[in-house]
Amino acid sequence: MTSTITTAAPAQAQAQAQAPVPAPGTAEPRPQGERRFGLPVATCLVMGNIIGGGIFLLPASVAPFGTISLVAFAVLTLGAIALALVFGRLAHRHPQTGGPYVYARAAFGDFAGFLAAWSYWITTWVSNAALAVAAVGYLGVLFPAIGAHKWSMCLAALCVQWLPALANLAGTRYVGAVQLVSTVLKFAPLLLVAVGGLFFFDPANLGPFQATGQSAVGAVSASAAILLFSYLGVESAAVSAGEVRDPARNVGRATILGTVGAATVYLLGTLAVFGLVAHEKLVSSEAPFSDAVNAMFGGTWGGTAVACAAVISMAGALNGWTLLSAQTPYAAAKDGLFPKVFETRKRGVPVAGVLVTVALASALTVYNYTAGSQRVFEVLVLVTTFTATVPYLLSTAAQIYFLASGRSERVRPGRLVRDAVLACLAFAFSMWLVAGSGYAAVYQGVLFLFAGVLVYAVMAARRQRATDSPAG
Repeated sequence: MTSTITTAAPAQAQAQAQAPVPAPGTAEPRPQGERRFGLPVATCLVMGNIIGGGIFLLPASVAPFGTISLVAFAVLTLGAIALALVFGRLAHRHPQTGGPYVYARAAFGDFAGFLAAWSYWITTWVSNAALAVAAVGYLGVLFPAIGAHKWSMCLAALCVQWLPALANLAGTRYVGAVQLVSTVLKFAPLLLVAVGGLFFFDPANLGPFQATGQSAVGAVSASAAILLFSYLGVESAAVSAGEVRDPARNVGRATILGTVGAATVYLLGTLAVFGLVAHEKLVSSEAPFSDAVNAMFGGTWGGTAVACAAVISMAGALNGWTLLSAQTPYAAAKDGLFPKVFETRKRGVPVAGVLVTVALASALTVYNYTAGSQRVFEVLVLVTTFTATVPYLLSTAAQIYFLASGRSERVRPGRLVRDAVLACLAFAFSMWLVAGSGYAAVYQGVLFLFAGVLVYAVMAARRQRATDSPAG
């Protein structure tokens, strides 16, 4: 039997090795005078991260299924709201930076926490590269010279990534300001179509309720497979809980308000476009919101307006996702589960995490343009749709564990039934996300997770050596 010498271990190494889970309801301590987000900015963070650039193509993507796709949207919205409510309850009990990582670790231990952090980190930096590449397409509409050569496109994509990273490195007050401004600017044209378009609504444009030969259930499932990932980002406020003022109260409120706000824009915007653009034209449209604006006011200026809105939308999403890409590794590094460099923090921002993740995203972007094959990049993006759901499953499972175990410090008896129903709905929604990823994405995503197991083994061994080694 091997005895463990803990009393003689250096204080710093011992503290890192033990890494206790914070008590429920305990907010993360922060340096005095460091700025935090209020409820409006936290809500904008959620809305901005949920709504990136996909909304500008969604109506055309689901139009081939007919207006039954709106039913799929409604079902997905209910699932996303259930997930948002679960994150709100979890954040109330664990208001620390890290979100799903914190919840999984509190319920199931270090290994589950690491898997949540690892998979979420992969999701953020690969998604950032995808957003930047997509933004270049819209920039090409505004500045045609950008699209003239692959190297000019690559340089533009790198600029789109590094500008939000620099805003993050400047401090949390600048992150919040950029997020607030970009959210307001991008929602103005979206609301113009979503609300104003209803006054120009023509039911004759809607087309058939079911445009395919599938059954109603089959059509809903098929359109849902396209829409499933529209709500990724509901966890944004929970991941950045340590940056939010009064997180036990505001994280849950921001998550719910942001999710409902994004859902409202999604549903109204898609419905308005359906009623503004004839079905046969919408099916083949490459810029449905541009066509909708042109139908409302005439002319051909809609393409430029929507391109501006799309660039602003993706810049805001990159600003928020860049922050999130550093927060989860920061929380894991504090507990000794990620390399210590990710713990470096200045002006409220984990600077090392921002730099490492933007560097990885930049390398992937350069590879995308130099390899000359779009398929490799698309496969990696599909993998993120799976890796993003792993933290969701672990978080909802943690909530179910807290409820089923009857741990009084984490469960309010009066809300037991309601919280249990919401947790089960959110878990089912997360499983639906996994199923919608497709076999190839799940297979490759599991390989990414197994690569993380090696990293965990190295970090766990280091923590054990720090515990076992006597004081020098």
